[in-house]
Parts: sequence; structure tokens; C-alpha cells
Amino acid sequence: MLLLATPEEINSAYRRFSRMFHPDKHGTDPSRQKWAEQIFNKVKEAYEVLSDAHKRAIYDTLGKKGLEVDGWELIFRTRTPREIREEYERLKREREERRLQQTANPRGTITMSINATDMFMKYYDDYEIEEVSSIPDIEVSSITIQQSIDVPVTLADSVTLLGNISTQNGIGSGSVNISNRHLNSQKGWTEVEFGIGNGPLMGLKVFRTISRLMFLNCGTVLHFTPRGISPTLATTAALQLDGHSVGYLTYRAGGTGGSSMTSSYVRDSEHYHTSAALQLGTPHSFISISLMRKLPEHDLKLRLALKFGTFGGIVEYGVEKKVSQQSSISASVMVGIPTGVMLKLKWAYASQTLVVPIHLSEEVMPSPVFYATVIPLLTWVIVKKALIDPIAKERRDRERQRSKEANYDRLQEMQREARATVELMKETYIRIKNDEEKKKGLVILKALYGKLPAGAKSHDLPAEATGDSTTTQQSTLNVLAEVIDVTIPLQCLIKDSRLELLEASK
Repeated sequence: MLLLATPEEINSAYRRFSRMFHPDKHGTDPSRQKWAEQIFNKVKEAYEVLSDAHKRAIYDTLGKKGLEVDGWELIFRTRTPREIREEYERLKREREERRLQQTANPRGTITMSINATDMFMKYYDDYEIEEVSSIPDIEVSSITIQQSIDVPVTLADSVTLLGNISTQNGIGSGSVNISNRHLNSQKGWTEVEFGIGNGPLMGLKVFRTISRLMFLNCGTVLHFTPRGISPTLATTAALQLDGHSVGYLTYRAGGTGGSSMTSSYVRDSEHYHTSAALQLGTPHSFISISLMRKLPEHDLKLRLALKFGTFGGIVEYGVEKKVSQQSSISASVMVGIPTGVMLKLKWAYASQTLVVPIHLSEEVMPSPVFYATVIPLLTWVIVKKALIDPIAKERRDRERQRSKEANYDRLQEMQREARATVELMKETYIRIKNDEEKKKGLVILKALYGKLPAGAKSHDLPAEATGDSTTTQQSTLNVLAEVIDVTIPLQCLIKDSRLELLEASK
């Protein structure tokens, strides 16, 4: 049964420890006064928490970190532990939002498409003299660079600046877009977009939560081109089917992509991510299925996807590996008609991404499929053994050393504080001991705290751990499995020849 201290007991303990550790009680020695002031402040801080029912409830529920969050003084003081935890999460989110106001979130993607079809299938001009070369002609067919910056302006508004430049077959283009997303309420937001590129554009997006399990997202864009105004409309409705599954219904119309209606299903669990989609419309209709197997213990994801429609069919398989806390690499092979064989490499670090699609052949052939599968695996094994593993090992060793040094310094500081505390308690200890001896009360001759080695007796212990010494050597702690002398602290807890220990200290 857990008994809570009464207000009278808390006040009595505070007065006793305040007298014991008050800096004025410990002479003029600067070192003793320094430790006395430090311990006295801790006693005062503990009393402020224990004597305030509101702060005590926060501490009991969340620990010291809960008291470090600003805003508790505005909260009604009769909250349950559950309500306190929810309020703490809200205040923490608000603090994080205030921090985000001072930062910007840059994101970038570089896509470099490579045409390597000459490696497996050479093309010759019938009107020119055939020149056989042992070096295949590999060229960069297109490059696209996209960079965006998200800047929180207020708690309800966020501005995004997006820039995009691309070049393909010697022809370049670019665009710049700026948008502002306004959080109307907890149920929705509105986004306004303006851009310039191949003619100015204006867009409007609206997100709205219909119910706890359903939301709606609508967007329209007006693109002003030399040929006139080109409108685009996209609407998505989503329904949460269960704890892991969501269904989507999307309608798109206008623009250069035609019109289509897409119905999709996504299920995401701890070990699997599954999706299926059916699209009907122009210029193509198709059905697609994707399955991803998650291996969290290996930081690995395996993916297989099938897509068939009026354009033909594609089979894709690949793997994604998490290299560090912020970076990952992936490779996938796409085989189909009419695309042929393509290898897609991707590297992501924080919010920056590099994508390299390599077109190996325009027809489905065994050799490019084999090399697209084997070469990335062999390359990964070599790079991992020669580069990634040594770097990771060095990082782990460095972090382990830093942690060891930090723990050692913290332990040393705690030991110095414990020795100083016992030293400051010595006068009180002598006084209480003499009083108890005079009235033949309770005198503690020796008190040890910890776990003795197997077969050890108290009289076998070194003097540092058994006498009235106020110091405990580090070597003694190692030999005695952290057995420490608590004779002085326990004697100071005796009142009227009685010693009462809290349940947590037994």
C-alpha cells in the first residue's frame, strides 16, 4: 500500500532539511557554503513542487520535464492525470510551433535521366558508313531540378516558394510558384497559389475534414497560355476503413493530362504496405497493384508492383535500405511494354533527393534485366563493406565514447554531491547520536546500502565502506558492487528514537 506524505509531514521535513543545509549553518568555508547552497536550493525546489497540489500532479504524471513547459499557470488546477498528459502534449506542440516560426524547411529533388540503350542494342544509320565502337554511347537525356522552401509565417499561415528548372534534348524550361496555406480550423485549410513559367497560373486548394473518418481535398488551377486559358480540376475524397486502411476516390479533369476517375485502396501496417488502384479515363485506363514488405530489424523494404492497362504492362521490383538516421538509398527495376527495361536509383538525405532513372533498353531482353538486378546488389555489397560499415563503426564508437564520458562526468558529480551532503550532515548526525545515547534511544552503529558480493560479511568490508567515514572511494564501489555507507543519513532521520523509511527506499 502506497502512503502519501501529509502536508504537515512535508512542512516538517522541509524545516528540518532547511536547518540542516542552510549556508549560514556551515561556517565561512567557501567550499562548504557552495555545496550547502546548492543542496539547500534543491530542497527548496522539491518543497515548492510537493507543497503545490497542481505542480505535484504534473510531476507525478510527467516527471521533471513536465514542469519545464511554459503555460501551466493558465490551466485549471483540478485536472486528472490523463487530462494533464493531454494538456502537456498540447503545450509541447505550441512550443514546437513557436520554434518553427523561426525556421524554414528546404526541400529539393534532382532528377537526372540517362539513356544507356546503346549498351545492349546499337542503332545505325543506313545512309552512313557503319562505324563499330567498343565504347557505348551513354547520354544524359534530361535534368530536372526542383527546390522548395516552407516558411511558417504565423501559427495559421505557411508560405511555400517552389522553383523548377528542366532541360530535355537541348530545350530548357522553368517555373516559379508561391503559395500560402491558411489553417482555417482544426478541420481544414485553404491554399492560394500563383506561378509564372509557360504563362502565369492561379490555383486554389481546399482541404476539409468531413467526419472523424472522412476528408475531402479539392483543387483547381487556371493556366494562362498563348493558346488561351487551360483549367484543371482535381478532387479527392478519402475514407478511413479501419485502423490501417484508407480508400480514395479521385477525379481529374482538364489540362494536358485528360480526364480520369481513379479508385484506390491503401493498407499500411507494421510489416506490410499494400495498395491497389483502378483508373478509367483518357489518355489511358489501367489497374495497378503494389506490395511492400517492411523489415524494420534490417532497415529494409522490399517492393513488387504490377501495372497493366491500355498503354501496355509494367512489372517493377526493388529494394530500399535505410543507411543512417537521415539517409536512405533504393534501387528498382522496371520491365514492360512499351518502356523496355529501366533501372531507377534513388538517394535521399534529410529533405534532399537525387533520382537517376537509367533507360537500358527499349525492348524486354534478358541481359539488361540481369545486369540491372545484379550490378546494384554487387555495388551495394562492395560500398557497404569498404565505406559504409567503417564509417558507421567509427560513428558508433565515437558516440559510445561521448556517452561514456558524459555518464562518467555525471556520476562523478553525483558522487561529489553525495559526499558533500554527508559531510554537511555530520554536525546534525553527532548531535542526534549524542541525544539518543543519553536517553538510551536508537543509535545506528553501521548501515550499508547495496548488494554485498556472495559470501561477504559486513566485517569483511574495507574501512571506507563500514566506518563513520564520509567518503566512498570509486575503487570500493567497484569491488563491493556499489555498496555504500548510509549510517550518517539514516541517523539524521531518527526522530524521538524512531526511524521511518519510505516504501521507495526499502
